[in-house]
Amino acid sequence: MNASRHSKTDVLQAALKLLDEVGLPDLTMRKLAASLDLQPSALYWHYPNKQTLLAEVSNTIVNFARSVTAGKTWQETATLEALALRDALLAFRDGAEVVSSTLALGLGADRALERLENSIAIENRKLAHAAAESILFLVLGQVWHEQQRMQANSLGVVDNLELSGTPNLEIGIQLILQGLGIKINS
Repeated sequence: MNASRHSKTDVLQAALKLLDEVGLPDLTMRKLAASLDLQPSALYWHYPNKQTLLAEVSNTIVNFARSVTAGKTWQETATLEALALRDALLAFRDGAEVVSSTLALGLGADRALERLENSIAIENRKLAHAAAESILFLVLGQVWHEQQRMQANSLGVVDNLELSGTPNLEIGIQLILQGLGIKINS
């Protein structure tokens, strides 16, 4: 087979499947090509490098977050946005790590921050951005922690781990959002 027999979407879907099977550390272009019965060089027809592919994987994970209809208050809507992102990250093995690294390198996943920031309905947009970024980092960190614990549990490294971080995550989000009521000079 050649690269023209596989669309960019085919390559992306294969990368997502391989991510779930082997995790981020073992998601290589060589393994991805083998899963598509291609030479590794054929992948570069669609993605110039692995970072570009991972950026697309990251965007797909973020876009997997369910649509949030407005809550009763903007604080409830912002909380629902954060929890939708959490669910999307958990739907993919190493989802938090993929999205976090993509964001850190400035290669994608901007929609996560955008959705959170848009849900924070305050006039001070600089403060809304800071709050959205804080919530995003809180969600990424919490999910990364959960995914590490799930992986350790599945390998039998540690038994009886508490895997649900939702109650503490919601408390953390609410603390950030309540802090927006405090006047900050900046």
